[in-house]
Amino acid sequence: MDAILYVDRTGIPWRYLPHDFAPWETVYGYFAAWQKDEVFDQLNGLLWRLVRKAEGRDVEPSACVLDAQSIKTSANVPAASQGIDAGKKIAGRKRHIGVDTLGLLLAVWVTAASISDNAAASTCSRTSPKAPPASPKPGSTPAIAPRSSTTAPAWASMSKSPAATLPRKASR
Repeated sequence: MDAILYVDRTGIPWRYLPHDFAPWETVYGYFAAWQKDEVFDQLNGLLWRLVRKAEGRDVEPSACVLDAQSIKTSANVPAASQGIDAGKKIAGRKRHIGVDTLGLLLAVWVTAASISDNAAASTCSRTSPKAPPASPKPGSTPAIAPRSSTTAPAWASMSKSPAATLPRKASR
């Protein structure tokens, strides 16, 4: 786990994993298996519930705060995946985030900049949050604990790749 977190934090390729850790093939093998078994989603949901419970809140949020930011894209980005934000006059993409009242991330989506904030919010409200199944996938063993109906909703998962969503520290 330390090696996976090291790769996530530094952003290095798997093959450049320092020799203090297990061979990169072994570490990546565990990462791929855990990703396939949704261990990171389970861990995220568990931590999310623990934080909400420690703050004296219900484990399921009752309110969501949405925000969006338009980002310029390079000339290499396919035109089909970008648009023009008419209000800010930016050609590119728009990232939308939803957080609960504690500021915990509930959802992230990236759209063309031409998608309005209202359209993205209505998409979020139409997407019914649902808890993952009560038991792990057939043939797999639960890595943390069996899932329950209080597991974080499906829209609480940020991405299939934790490295894609976390900010990077500036390298020296």
